[in-house]
Amino acid sequence: MKVIILGACGGMGRHVAKSISSFSEIGNLTIADLNLKDAELLASQLGPHIKGIKVDINDTESLLSILSHHDIVLNTVGPFFKFGYQVLQTSLEANCHYMDICDDWEPTEKMLELNNFAKEKNLLAILGLGASPGITNLLGRIAIDHLDMVHTIYTGWNLEEAQPESVSSQKETNAAMIHGIEQITGKIKIFKDSKFQMVNPLKKLEVSYPNIGNFSAFIFGHPEAITFPHHFKDLLNSVNLAHGNKSTIFVLKIIRKLINLKILTKKTAARFLEWLEKKETTKKHVQTNSLPEIYALAIGSKNGNEESVGVSLDGEPSRELTMGEATGYPLSLGLKMFLNNEISESGVIAPESKCINHKKLLMEIYESFGMKDAKIKIDKSW
Repeated sequence: MKVIILGACGGMGRHVAKSISSFSEIGNLTIADLNLKDAELLASQLGPHIKGIKVDINDTESLLSILSHHDIVLNTVGPFFKFGYQVLQTSLEANCHYMDICDDWEPTEKMLELNNFAKEKNLLAILGLGASPGITNLLGRIAIDHLDMVHTIYTGWNLEEAQPESVSSQKETNAAMIHGIEQITGKIKIFKDSKFQMVNPLKKLEVSYPNIGNFSAFIFGHPEAITFPHHFKDLLNSVNLAHGNKSTIFVLKIIRKLINLKILTKKTAARFLEWLEKKETTKKHVQTNSLPEIYALAIGSKNGNEESVGVSLDGEPSRELTMGEATGYPLSLGLKMFLNNEISESGVIAPESKCINHKKLLMEIYESFGMKDAKIKIDKSW
């Protein structure tokens, strides 16, 4: 198989490149980045079957030509609300399978519309195979499978755990920060009362998590709210939530307000957020009674009764993970399953799709995090 990683020298992409460089199923691996020097340097560090090239994904004609010489595209170029749909469409036109870490809901809607096109070409595209989305989707599917019927799915994660990458080819404002600002400003889309609705991000929502308690979380724009209703037609509600300490939420709300009032630009806000994240990296805010760091919560019925199931991780990583590792390793292991013919579906799907072995992939992800004794923690209301 010939695999190409777009944005391979970025904060997320380099972890994907390093982790898949030893996969025996890959005959040729291309490290593609806007910065040729970085691409060639990274390729030289990884192995003789790996080459580095320059790719400008805005040059669609050139991109199509390059991708046509490959079998699988791994897309780590953000922000996805700018580039996601275009790269997926070009990948399918080049007859390539496709996987990404898309974390924006806007392109996810459009990308799912390419499902029939991908099926016609017998190609697979997996969207959002990172941490959130990605791990959250796998947790959500496991939660859903524990109930007879589900009407609500929440996916959630802790804002305090998103650590910035220290090494990246990116010279401009960090794409992850641009994404974050985009998803806390204006309106975002969630699935509520059987229909998609535009709402204000960072709106407080009370969450009752079985065996743990009641907590406040905040609506955050992410693809899970879009993809779960796509795969589960009986859902009434699907929302992605973020939680963190009060000062973090307060700062984000102030930033949101200043941007909406046009006092602050999104680019300036993203730079400020990047600076703040780096400044706060060494400070850990310990919360003794809180929602899990990353989780899914399904609400519905079991044996005729209204019940809920929370699914999270039981275990600690052997070291502190960066955002790039937490996002890159799931994509790498999803590729591994595909290369081993453990995912044989065609079409455009998300990680909660029935064609993926959710428990197996989740446990392999946790093992890659250094969690050899990790278990999937199931909290039930019954």
